[in-house]
Amino acid sequence: MNDSDVCVLIPTLDEAETIGPVIDGFVEHGFENILVVDGGSTDGTRDLASERGARVVQQRGEGKGQAVREAFEYIETPYVLMLDGDMTYDPADARKMLEPLFEGRADHVIGDRFADMHDEAMPRLNQLGNRLINGAFATIHGRNLGDILSGYRAFTLDSVRRIELESDGFTIETELAVECVKHGIRTAVVPVSYHPRPDDSDTNLHPVKDGGRIILALYSLAKLNNPLFYFGSVGIASGLAGALLGAWVGYEWWVVGISHQVYAVVAGVAILLGAQLLMFAVLSDMIVAVNREQTHRLEALADRISPESRNGHGRGPLDPDAVTRSTDATDRVAREERERELRPEE
Repeated sequence: MNDSDVCVLIPTLDEAETIGPVIDGFVEHGFENILVVDGGSTDGTRDLASERGARVVQQRGEGKGQAVREAFEYIETPYVLMLDGDMTYDPADARKMLEPLFEGRADHVIGDRFADMHDEAMPRLNQLGNRLINGAFATIHGRNLGDILSGYRAFTLDSVRRIELESDGFTIETELAVECVKHGIRTAVVPVSYHPRPDDSDTNLHPVKDGGRIILALYSLAKLNNPLFYFGSVGIASGLAGALLGAWVGYEWWVVGISHQVYAVVAGVAILLGAQLLMFAVLSDMIVAVNREQTHRLEALADRISPESRNGHGRGPLDPDAVTRSTDATDRVAREERERELRPEE
């Protein structure tokens, strides 16, 4: 593998103060395939990026997530190195980010900003929010990926085509981390440097508003990856609320002598709803586990039967004809097994 196999992806929005040095830094380190997807900058970001030799595409929609999704329409190289255009990430860390991909140890790499964070690179409120979100991710999805909100990523094009991205804004990093866990994509965490933004560069991130959106996205994405937590947490909350309300109703009736029939009905409904949600959570978790196992088996079987179905030695989109052949072969094997089971013993 060499540098020509890598596309450096930079989503931008009003980054005129920093986009030039960012592109120059990667060119100096040997990366000449640079794609800038711009979200409608009004400060000349696109012109500056073009002058530095980058391919520039103006995105059709709005938001960083939309820019990332549209970028995959223009990328043909097997590897992608993604980062922000604000000079907070160091081009010197690019080799370190790509190493797990080149060596075949991972398909997705996250740059851990907390490993070497410079002074004043991130406000304390943002650091606290990042820590809380990372802890919540580890609890909900069962994987500690260090810094899921990091914008410094490296991944194979084949791995990102296996997942479905829907985020439009800054929740794209969260969705990428969740999808990696959901689809069993091998993920590595690499320590990187994180620098302060230049004084003349303004951030597009709003800590409170975007932080709330990230937390909401983290919880909503658990619906398909960890339904036991998603539905179970609501069920436990409903059951506890019903139990507390029921205890108060019982106390009022037994000690004070006042009967709260309406509140008693509400408490009973809340307890029943909580119990039903818990049962639904367990069933949903079993279904997701079975579906995930079957998906992994089908992917492994498709790779064994039709290794030629992937372009470029296992990279690129699946060939529909090859997938059909794999499916037919799978059906044939299952049919032969059923015939052997039904065949009378000799």
